[in-house]
Amino acid sequence: MKISKLVGPRFKERPADCVIDSHALMIRGGYMKSVGNGIYSEYPALRRITAKIERIIREEMDAIDGQEILLPVTMPADLWEESGRYESVGSELLRFRDRNQSKMVLGMTHEEAAVQLVREYAQTYTKYPFMIYQLQRKFRDEARPRAGMIRVREFTMKDAYSFHTSQEDLERYYDICYNAYLRIFQRAGIPDVVTVASDSGMMGGSISHEYMLLTPVGEDSIVLCQECDYRANMEAAENIVANAPEEPGELACIETPDCKTIEDVCAFLHSPVETSCKAVVYQKNRDDSYVVAFVRGDYEVNETKLRNIVGEEIHAADITPESGLTAGYIGPYQLPENVMAILDISLKGIAGMVAGANKEGYHYTSLNLDRELGEVSYRDISKVKEGGICPCCGKPALRIQRGIEVGNIFQLGTKYTKAMNMQYTDEKGELQYPIMGCYGIGVGRLVASICEAYHDEYGPIWPISIAPWQVHLCCVRADDEETRKVADHLYRQLEDAGVEVIYDDRDVRAGAMFSDADLLGVPIRVVISPRNLKESCVEITTRDKAVKEMVPVEEALEHICGLKEKMLGQIAERVSKR
Repeated sequence: MKISKLVGPRFKERPADCVIDSHALMIRGGYMKSVGNGIYSEYPALRRITAKIERIIREEMDAIDGQEILLPVTMPADLWEESGRYESVGSELLRFRDRNQSKMVLGMTHEEAAVQLVREYAQTYTKYPFMIYQLQRKFRDEARPRAGMIRVREFTMKDAYSFHTSQEDLERYYDICYNAYLRIFQRAGIPDVVTVASDSGMMGGSISHEYMLLTPVGEDSIVLCQECDYRANMEAAENIVANAPEEPGELACIETPDCKTIEDVCAFLHSPVETSCKAVVYQKNRDDSYVVAFVRGDYEVNETKLRNIVGEEIHAADITPESGLTAGYIGPYQLPENVMAILDISLKGIAGMVAGANKEGYHYTSLNLDRELGEVSYRDISKVKEGGICPCCGKPALRIQRGIEVGNIFQLGTKYTKAMNMQYTDEKGELQYPIMGCYGIGVGRLVASICEAYHDEYGPIWPISIAPWQVHLCCVRADDEETRKVADHLYRQLEDAGVEVIYDDRDVRAGAMFSDADLLGVPIRVVISPRNLKESCVEITTRDKAVKEMVPVEEALEHICGLKEKMLGQIAERVSKR
């Protein structure tokens, strides 16, 4: 490919609306162009990268007996009504009506379509197990798209669905997919991906893992233990709190004028925030009934945990006079009976706490929940804190890092097969529901994540396994006949040798040429110039600056091919070690 013909602009200025480097570099480098909020068109350079990632994914899925299919982007709503998700999923699901006024949806995920595809086929146990997968465009109506392809509305996704006749067989295959995903990320050039336990969310199921690329710009919080291998997404991380034992005092109701926040109350009463109780109020989406989450004053509510305990969607509350709640003074003792109260484990063991008295301008001191409320049920609804106690090894060694989710796997169980009445006849002639697994990778997000992990101030540094081209050939002074002749000849040699090469044949300044080369991020750069040819050499460097050498012209082809194979071999070696 000659760069003079390459479609896609490259420019110096950082776009004002790009908050992270990968977004800015992929816009500046001519990889993609915004069409609308969270929607992008892809230029040829990006298509070449995604095609390579998709090939890696296909090879790994085929290697574990996956069969590629294609499910529709547009689906009738009745499929989602069968599963119960048409109403339960929020506004991220785009619903519309066609010209016949039939209700339709744009697929943001495809569990329903996968079950519908195979439920007539797989009516006997002899058809199991099997796995189907697809690479398909999807649409998720994100409220806040951000960071380029990290969080978009329209995207390409690899999703796979496995079907089994026993939980044991699902677990066996789940482990196979778990390792296949690690190989995919290794082959894509990001060996530092870690797996974390996660919350299944709207997907359902009991066990799930996310594959996280740790980076400061990640949108997810990852909890890791410095003493053992415990890793979990913040949404799923178990919180363990050990409160210091003390003797309970006498309950007192104290006037606390204009103290509506934990900070104000503790400052007014000269009490530590660690012995205070904070109330966070929500309402159920279904009927607007109130749910009050009580946590220790220095902890935050984990809304995912809370939602799972409540068993339905919730939203931040609008506290009205009719609610019986007194904003700023809500506490767990003598709470109105029509309110659902959930007490966090961070409150367990506090002998005397400060909490709202459910009366305007007053708080309790020395409140003892076990004494005042009798039998108390504590639940885990709070976020883990830095330095918290590890649920695995028991040491106060938890740390929190940011990460980007690049893949996820779920054990779905029979959630969808039961809802959509997919059954098979077992060996005894009895009807059973198949058990499902689900496995996803966002292709565009993976590209952006790799760029975020591997770049410098000048552009991406693509791993050779997914780079748009393997070699970037620069002809400095294309107006010089001898230089052009040598560059043209090497270009033809590289193409004949099967090397993927982008050839900058333009008559432009060397600075502009090298700037474009940095933005394209090709792993191997070959510079042919009048100055180099005076020594009968070409300059060969790598984008990561690990290699810089002068090589005789007649040895250039062999040297470049050897360097290419060495770089590919380094990635292959990491994969084999897995």
